[in-house]
Amino acid sequence: MPSVPGCIDTSMDGIRVLAIHTFPVHGAPGVEHASVRVGESGIDGDRPKKAALSLVGADAPATRANLVLDVPTARVEALDGALVRIGEVLLTVQATGNACPGLYAAVGETGSIRVGDSVESA
Repeated sequence: MPSVPGCIDTSMDGIRVLAIHTFPVHGAPGVEHASVRVGESGIDGDRPKKAALSLVGADAPATRANLVLDVPTARVEALDGALVRIGEVLLTVQATGNACPGLYAAVGETGSIRVGDSVESA
């Protein structure tokens, strides 16, 4: 469905993974990846956090989110409550519940995610 000017687009058409980061050491710079394996607790090699994964838009790449998507963060946040598939991984996404931009995600099915993978409704 095409977006309407002035409205937040909640469709997933054309949303792709722009970057993938892990933060294995608290406070240290993140590590960029072309692909990752995602287990039930998050990305293999990442340190435990409040949620298995975190997602933001391309306008918030300086955050410590795992997945940067190629749309504005407002469009990412409009997916709150959705069940999505990114690569092989099934995620339930929800608002962070704090001042951090983006969404948190719980893992429903494990697998791999690669830069360029589409975000699809599940």
